[in-house]
Amino acid sequence: MPSQVSKGMMLRAFQLLKMMGRGVVSRKKKSPVLIPGVNAVMETLIQGRSGVREVWVAEGKKGPRIEEVLQSAKKLGIPVHFKRRDEVDQFAPDIAHQGVLALADPFAYADLDAVVRDSLQGPAGALILAADHITDEGNLGALIRSAAFFGAHGLILPKDRSARITPKVLKRSAGAYVHLPIVQVVNLSRTLDLLSKKGFWVVGAAGEGSESIDRFDWKRDLVLVLGSEEKGLGHAVKKQCHQIVRIEGSGAVASLNVSVAGGVVFSEIVRQRRAGG
Repeated sequence: MPSQVSKGMMLRAFQLLKMMGRGVVSRKKKSPVLIPGVNAVMETLIQGRSGVREVWVAEGKKGPRIEEVLQSAKKLGIPVHFKRRDEVDQFAPDIAHQGVLALADPFAYADLDAVVRDSLQGPAGALILAADHITDEGNLGALIRSAAFFGAHGLILPKDRSARITPKVLKRSAGAYVHLPIVQVVNLSRTLDLLSKKGFWVVGAAGEGSESIDRFDWKRDLVLVLGSEEKGLGHAVKKQCHQIVRIEGSGAVASLNVSVAGGVVFSEIVRQRRAGG
């Protein structure tokens, strides 16, 4: 039988939605965060990085992936609550949740020193992505997925004037966020300077770049910096870059969406590193 929604649960959910409207839920409050979408919930259950407390499924939702979610939650001892579709919609407005939500512990940002240390352990060279004030949640989520797909070791976000890790970002990443450590820093420019002193090459991508991505040598420890679609790379961040590279197109469109551009650059980095052994 589907479980009934208690008044306490309703109140908790509405409080959660109010906090989500201001961005990511505060870690100090220890309030749960919503993870929407079948893939995002499934990946979170598999990896166990976000401490899922309970799973919500819209009544009538069926299929192999839904069954996987239910079985995974059961194995982990995580309660599953079946709810009317309109209730799920109310808890996750304006998000394509696919009838599946999870309540999990607040998102925990990674430690920069740990990410740097781990990135230097692999044989192919470090690859860290830095997002220079990308405010669109959809673009950030897509970048997280691309970075995880191409094996980046971490993502650095500035604390202010940047999209945070919200339910929309988690949904757009389709669960890839569990595979990518994400760091939040107070000052991105100073962080890039620190990484430069540690031996990283800081490379920005912009349309006015002096060298094409296929001519640049990516076989080194790298921080790839991508800017917002509106303003591109900020002046302070550009000053920290050892090189600014560009993607050469052949069509009438002058530029790419930042998440697409990130995927193109990542692909070239991996191609060169594989070719170089």
